[in-house]
Amino acid sequence: MDRISSWLCPTQHHRARALEANARVRTARTMAAGTCGISLLAMAPFVGWWFLLLFATSAAVLFTADRRIDSSARPELAIALNGLVILVLLTVGTGLSGGEDSPALPWMVLPAALSAARFRPQVVIVGAGLTAAAMFGVCVAVDAQGVVDDPTRLISTLTLLIAITAVMTALMESELEHRDRAVLDPLTGLLNRAALDARVLEIEEQAHLTGGAVSLVLLDLDCFKAVNDNHGHKRGDAVLSDVAYEIRKSLRSFELVYRIGGEEFLVLLPGVDLSKALEIAERVRHSVQEARPGGLDLTVSAGVAADAGGNINYDTLFHEADAALFEAKRGGRNRVETAGGLSRLAFPGTRQMHGDPSALRAYPGRG
Repeated sequence: MDRISSWLCPTQHHRARALEANARVRTARTMAAGTCGISLLAMAPFVGWWFLLLFATSAAVLFTADRRIDSSARPELAIALNGLVILVLLTVGTGLSGGEDSPALPWMVLPAALSAARFRPQVVIVGAGLTAAAMFGVCVAVDAQGVVDDPTRLISTLTLLIAITAVMTALMESELEHRDRAVLDPLTGLLNRAALDARVLEIEEQAHLTGGAVSLVLLDLDCFKAVNDNHGHKRGDAVLSDVAYEIRKSLRSFELVYRIGGEEFLVLLPGVDLSKALEIAERVRHSVQEARPGGLDLTVSAGVAADAGGNINYDTLFHEADAALFEAKRGGRNRVETAGGLSRLAFPGTRQMHGDPSALRAYPGRG
C-alpha cells in the first residue's frame, strides 16, 4: 500500500493537490451523478429498471466518498479506490445492458476524467489505459463478432476518453503551474503559508468528524543569522535547501511540512498524537544535526503541541507550539520542547514546558 500511495502522490505537493481537488470537484461530481440518474429514469423503460439499482450503488459510493477520504491516513488511496469502484460498476452495467450497444458505455469515461483533476499526468494515463481496457474487454465479452462487424461505437467512445482526459489534464496542469507560483516556496520547494491555510481547515474538519489527534511541530534553525552574516546569503540559501530536504526525508508521505518564515518550518501531523509527534520532532532535530546543512555545524530547535477531536483549533496549537519553541531557544537550543503538560517526555534532550506560554513572547528573538 505504501508503494502504491507513493506512486499516486510521490510528494506532499501532489497529495495536497489531490485533497484540494477533491473539494473542488465535489459539486461537479454531484451534478454528473444527478444527470446520470435523471437519464436512467428516462431510459429505464427501454433498458430495464434493474439499471437503477446499479446506479443507486454507484451513488452510494460517491456520496460516502468524502467521509472515507477524510478518515483515511492515505487519502490518495481512498480517492483512487473510489474511482476504481465506480469504473467496475459502470463496466458491469455496460456489460449487462448490451456492451457496445449499451447507453452506459460513454459514461465509463467519467472516472478517468475526474482523476485528471486530482492526480499527476502519469496516474491519469494509467487510469485512462485501465478504462480503455475495460471498455474493450466488456464490448468483446458481450459480442465479439459485433465489435468486429461494426466497431464504430467503441472507437468513438475511446476517442472521447482520450480527448476528454487530454483536455482535462492540460487544463489542470496549466492551473497548477499558476497556483504553484503562489503556494510553493521557490527556494526549498516546500509548501508555504498560502497552502497551509486551506489544509488547516480540512484537517480541523477531519479531526472534528473522526475524533482523531492532530499535532503541530514548529522548527527554527539555531543561529541562522550568523550564517548569512559570516558566509553570505548564497550559503544561507544552501543551508535552507538542505534543511528542507532533511525535514522531508524524516517524514512519512502524509505528514506535511511548510516553510512559513525565513528559517522557520511547520510540520502538520494529522492523526498523530503528542508522544508520536515528539518522536518525529526528535528525529528531525537529529537528522539536521547529523547532516551538517550547507557544510556547517547547525542545529534546529522545535516546539510541539497536540490535541484531538472537537478541541482542535489551529490558532491554539500554533500558539502553544510557538511558545514551546521559545522555551527551546531559551533552554539552550538544539532541543525539543512541548507546552502545557500534555505528555510524558521520551528523550533526554526534550523538556516539558510549564507556566503561561504567552509569557515567553517577552524573550528576545529566537536565533
